[in-house]
Amino acid sequence: MLAIETLSWMEMQKLSERLALARAVKQLGISDPNAVRLAHRLVVETVRRRNFIDKFINNVLKQDAISEFNLGVQAFLRLYVYKTRIAKNWSKIDIEEAENIAKLARSILGWKTLQKVEHVLGLLLTQKPTSTLKGAGDEERIGLLTFHPTWFVRYCFKLLGRKEAIAMLEVDMQPSPTYIRLNTLKTDENQILEKIAEDWIKVERVEQLKYTYKVVGAKHPLTRTKSFREGLFYIQDKASCFAAEAANPELGMTLLDVCAAPGAKTTYLAQLMQNKGIIYSIDYSRRRMTVWKKEVARMGVKITVPIIADACNPLPLRIKADIVVLDPPCTSTGAFRKLPSAKWRLTRRSADKMADIQWQMINSCAENVESGGALIYSTCSITVEENEMLVERFLKWHPEFSLVEITPKIGLPGLRGLEKCRRLYPHIHQCNGFFIAKLLKE
Repeated sequence: MLAIETLSWMEMQKLSERLALARAVKQLGISDPNAVRLAHRLVVETVRRRNFIDKFINNVLKQDAISEFNLGVQAFLRLYVYKTRIAKNWSKIDIEEAENIAKLARSILGWKTLQKVEHVLGLLLTQKPTSTLKGAGDEERIGLLTFHPTWFVRYCFKLLGRKEAIAMLEVDMQPSPTYIRLNTLKTDENQILEKIAEDWIKVERVEQLKYTYKVVGAKHPLTRTKSFREGLFYIQDKASCFAAEAANPELGMTLLDVCAAPGAKTTYLAQLMQNKGIIYSIDYSRRRMTVWKKEVARMGVKITVPIIADACNPLPLRIKADIVVLDPPCTSTGAFRKLPSAKWRLTRRSADKMADIQWQMINSCAENVESGGALIYSTCSITVEENEMLVERFLKWHPEFSLVEITPKIGLPGLRGLEKCRRLYPHIHQCNGFFIAKLLKE
């Protein structure tokens, strides 16, 4: 029931997996953490394969299409195909389990509602998955096999070449690795490693980054451990850690962290500054800033000032900062492993629309950079429209800025000749797809 409700919220209000799940949990009054975790996994894995599942269902429906049914029926059909076929690797068919799922759906949605699709439930158990690929062209076929929109496959082919693009698209089918950043504001690194080992968390150090570790095993969910509650670590992708280290802040500096919530960058920048200096953290979302405040408190950060403002407009600060860090909203095309729902909300024009917002933000931020200071621009997108093309345009409009080398030198050079920028790719660097540019104001 929780998974059906979550998928319905996602469809109705274009919410992310986590936001929709939180809303469904509150609506249904569910308090069992195991039920929430199970529902989250079901939702993420079903949404990840949405295009394949929908075409598979439409082949059985024939005259109708899944989109013609109400949101509850759509959600049930998708979950039914995932649970009875995909989770079984398309081989073993458990009739009893399928019947129990159908009974549960009748009790949730009502037998009259489900009656419209009862006749296809048996067919969905017997249809071969290969039927979904019949008549598909090359790009659509790759999209169905790797669970991506056809337009995005075409875009990646042009950007990276067919072979490299397929390697990246295939990695999106797998769960993403989990990284944590140890918080030396609480105690030293070795003591933290001892404490997280007591919580049965096994980690491997990430080379070239200061405090970042890959989680290779955990007995319990990380957020339910004592060391997490004590603020000894932050769950943070290594690409995000790299962006903070690229800023290279010094003790006593004045920083602006723009689009700061939920707090990953703020807390790491404060850690690198050893809580000496000041960070003005700006975000437009009151809800996200509430999370930011909790994270800042949990991590023991003392030098931050929260400001709720829209960075598309001139920032409500007259100060000049030594470093401005801007991580604007983006298409998240580099984070499809973590946010599979983003794939189905985007169109080919989404990157252009997002670049318009990013352009307003980077221009606002430029005004607050001190002479000799730096502007760090980063996104978790792989598109050139949001990254290299935007930086090229910025440099033309702001000749007082120039690109500088980024250290540590992780990832690959930027595209379009912007070799001082850095790019990370999921299939090469085992993290979110990411872009970073460091711009010095002369």
